Amino acid sequence: MSTSTSPLLVRRGAFGTFARGIPLVGLLLVGSMACSSASDGSSDDSTGSGGGASSSSSGGPQTTSTGEGSGVSSTTSGAGSTTTAATSGSGGEASSSSSSSAEGAGGASSSSSAAETSSGSGGSPETGFQPCPATGPCKILPLGDSITFGLGFDGGYRVELFHLATQDGHEVTFTGTQQMNGPAMVDGKPFPRNHEGISGETIQQIANRVPTPALRDVPHIVLLHAGTNDMYQSPNGADTRLGALIDELIAGAPDALIVVSNIIPFPSGANAVSTYNAKVPGVVQERANKGAHVIFVDQFKDFPTSELGDGVHPNKAGYARMAGVWYDAISDYLR
Repeated sequence: MSTSTSPLLVRRGAFGTFARGIPLVGLLLVGSMACSSASDGSSDDSTGSGGGASSSSSGGPQTTSTGEGSGVSSTTSGAGSTTTAATSGSGGEASSSSSSSAEGAGGASSSSSAAETSSGSGGSPETGFQPCPATGPCKILPLGDSITFGLGFDGGYRVELFHLATQDGHEVTFTGTQQMNGPAMVDGKPFPRNHEGISGETIQQIANRVPTPALRDVPHIVLLHAGTNDMYQSPNGADTRLGALIDELIAGAPDALIVVSNIIPFPSGANAVSTYNAKVPGVVQERANKGAHVIFVDQFKDFPTSELGDGVHPNKAGYARMAGVWYDAISDYLR
């Protein structure tokens, strides 16, 4: 795998319908309503605690609630970590060798100089560890907030991730208990529309869903992108809360590969993002050193603001970029 995440890292997906990004002023608000649903298809309303990563519907028109909030002002660029990537015996990095589907310019997504992030982990599986079954689909749990949900592009990064895995001959499915969204078919195959992304949720609120209901169907791989809403509401201690969430995942799914990313750019909270992202690799490494199957990937590096459809959520190209990073981290673990 390459040693850095290039702006030209994403394989171009030729499917899906782009949903118009909602104006930033309508997104950086407290109290967005998130729709969740049980695995039996019934749904109930839960109130997300607002912030940058928020939405209120799935599968249909995307909407956000209104209200008042004071967003975090941005005076410097966001930055990723400067520490080394955390692995659990796995080498390589979170990058992709494919061409970009980005429409805008590449490069860092910030307004002023940012510290360089470390490379992501991934690549070769650790010796003797294979989370996916020899037969049947590998179950992947997309866990997070509305960026995991896919606000701005129906199905989010999951669409391109499924495409990448399928074209390489891997059998994967997605798990989760929230309202299903995404296309019905991808590459001529039924698209697994499950996920565990709830709009507006902070790290602690995501942790409140672990182990129940998030791990109801115990996954083989967990993809965790969390913290955007913390940057808007209460960034102090976010790394500690992330560590506690990872611990819950390790306890609830000890045989799963847990892939933890820093967060993509959130320009309105760039200072907080810089501080948080710098700590994430160390949080992951601490658990890996104790023998947990946990690795770090860098979703921030080289993510251009042109791929944020509304200043918070990725557009189609941005989600494809995220998919490429996730896929490079897990591809060697797939069968």
